[in-house]
Amino acid sequence: MPKINSSSKTTKTAKKVTKLVPKGRVYVSATFNSTLVSITDEKGNVLCWSSTGESGFSGSRKSTPFAATVAIENALNKARNFGINQVDVYIKGIGPGRDVVMNVLRAFKVKIDMIVDKTPMPHNGTRSRKAKHNH
Repeated sequence: MPKINSSSKTTKTAKKVTKLVPKGRVYVSATFNSTLVSITDEKGNVLCWSSTGESGFSGSRKSTPFAATVAIENALNKARNFGINQVDVYIKGIGPGRDVVMNVLRAFKVKIDMIVDKTPMPHNGTRSRKAKHNH
């Protein structure tokens, strides 16, 4: 009897994955060392994600435009299971993955409604370092 219950649990999780989300959001965090991609529904609940590290790159190879391309493609392939074909794009940070995002989305023929740059910019925040003296 317990085996039947465990199989019914797996079918429930399988049904959860097939949830259809026509419109979603793509959040790209492009740092100097890595690129992170999260794909959410309109409310902001994460459906799938990918990163350069998860895509099999390590060390200095994580911080290449090609690694960012692979990470974005992996995330979009996972998002295909949810039926996403229309997205808002939120880009944060200045890294090699920043320029690649639009090319990959264009290649996947995803309709882009909005592009937002959420890179944090200081409004004269913390005090800058003291100038170094060369003697």
